[in-house]
Amino acid sequence: MRLVLAIAPMILLQGCVASVVSSVVTAPGKIVSKTADVLTTSQSESDEKRGREMRKREESLGKLSRQLKKVQERCADGDRDACEKAQDIRDQIEDERDGR
Repeated sequence: MRLVLAIAPMILLQGCVASVVSSVVTAPGKIVSKTADVLTTSQSESDEKRGREMRKREESLGKLSRQLKKVQERCADGDRDACEKAQDIRDQIEDERDGR
């Protein structure tokens, strides 16, 4: 009976030991894989970032274009300050198109 009680824990614990050994053996590979994944940017992530930048630039150009239209109307009515502001907005639009 004592022999059965002594052998039973060894048989029952084999699964636990195997699980721990398996985790320890595969851990370095998982760490390296996770590190490489964090440090690299996938093509889809790059595309998404580029798309966001393009949308942001287009929104900015649209806003500047609307401002320019309003300022040009005031300039046409003889407002000298509006004419100077229109030139500033044109410069901003040019810079935005050049990606500055």
